Amino acid sequence: MRVISEKFRQFRSDERGIALILVSIMLPVIIGFSLLVIDWSRAGNLHNDLQKAADSFALAAAAELDRSAGSWARAEHALATLVENTSRFSEAGFTTLTTVEQGGTKNCNSAGSISWCFLKSLPAEDRLPITSANNYADPDPAKGERETRFIQVKVNPAGFAAIFPASFLTGDSASNSMNIGAEAVAGFTSGVCDYTPVFICNPYETPATTGGITLEEAATTRKYRRRQILMRMNGSYMPGNFAFLESPDGNGAQELERMLASTKPRACYSQEGVNTEPGQMAGPVENGLNARFGINASYFGTPHGPAENVRMGAKSVQCKNNKVDITWETDPARGVGLERDSCQIAGTCTMMDKRMGEGDWNFTRYWQANHTVDGVTRPVPAEISGTGDDLPTRYEVYRQEIKDKIVGDPTLNSETGVPACSQQPVTSVDRRILYGAIIDCAAIEASGQKFSGRLNDIPVRAFGSFFITEPIKIDKDIYVELVDITGRGGRGTLDNFLRDEAQLYR
Repeated sequence: MRVISEKFRQFRSDERGIALILVSIMLPVIIGFSLLVIDWSRAGNLHNDLQKAADSFALAAAAELDRSAGSWARAEHALATLVENTSRFSEAGFTTLTTVEQGGTKNCNSAGSISWCFLKSLPAEDRLPITSANNYADPDPAKGERETRFIQVKVNPAGFAAIFPASFLTGDSASNSMNIGAEAVAGFTSGVCDYTPVFICNPYETPATTGGITLEEAATTRKYRRRQILMRMNGSYMPGNFAFLESPDGNGAQELERMLASTKPRACYSQEGVNTEPGQMAGPVENGLNARFGINASYFGTPHGPAENVRMGAKSVQCKNNKVDITWETDPARGVGLERDSCQIAGTCTMMDKRMGEGDWNFTRYWQANHTVDGVTRPVPAEISGTGDDLPTRYEVYRQEIKDKIVGDPTLNSETGVPACSQQPVTSVDRRILYGAIIDCAAIEASGQKFSGRLNDIPVRAFGSFFITEPIKIDKDIYVELVDITGRGGRGTLDNFLRDEAQLYR
């Protein structure tokens, strides 16, 4: 018995081989944990692939959302042609994620591996869901494309089969699989810098009053750009009228005058929304813009000097006490500057509340009056020759005079395009271009907002450039030609002002 007891005690205290027992117990746990790690990594890689696809699709489409007609179709074209992502580790194996163009006729659609919706806004907080009632763009493309700022892209969920035998624990074979998807929201932001603090009510907002012509058509077609537009600042916000934007330098009379006269205003504005400033300051507007012609320009000094071509129809010019006093010519044959359209001269215009011309200005008479030297009229350069629909714009003629160095040609009154009173012209920028935000004022007021006070985050149709055809002679009235606009309908001359960016929001 003593021997047996001794053997049992030795056996009980013997620890040899215990590692094998522990390994046998822990081996299923180790294998299970390893399988979970592998599954977690595979699922993470699959989700990463799907998320990259969603991000890429959203960014490609967002870059086309410039709020112009056809932007939905262009966004869908970008989805279909610019992006092709792949995913791994789904039940389908190696998969190429693609889509197909759907024509841009719906605010929500799907094709191939993805679905998407065009959005006019995002919830105030990221935790809040995007809903059709609050955030989707209008289903009608004519309206929806104008208000679309974002696109929501969802990649169709992919099936994922786990290696870890969860069904062994639950008895449910479905426990071994799951669906993994991804979603992204991207938007397009566009802004400009070095812009004057001015907005213009879109003169082409109502095509019925402009011969059926839209802003985009006017910007890209010479015969419509030739139309002279009378802009007014009279407190009413109808097509063609203008007012002010919030300025970083303030909106007092002196600050506004300096901004309007400046060669490079310190102002940046976003197409997503601008803040307007009420005010009727005709004096600062006249002084600031006329400084670009060298009229009273000495008040601002050399940095705000006149344009290199200020031909404006002066009969006589006198320099008095650092001021420029002008008597205006009324006989077109002797040179009245870049003439107005015929209906504006006769007061018979019918478009845009009788303030838009037909673009039929008398170029031949202008050229003879301003470029006849010693009884011989200069030949018209090929770049601006033409009649009828091919008649040049005033801006093209003005630039041609600078290019051909004929700014100094005198009229019968001895007026030239050279700045008066020995003022030094500014050549680094075009001083006779007025830049401003173009806003659909009628639509804004129809939505219930009134311009009588300050308005915040007002959407911009486009940023535009306008050629000032003559100095301000009557308080508040500015005669201009449309030169170009930003965005899809423009001709690219404003690209150096633009700050465009497609970015992810969710």
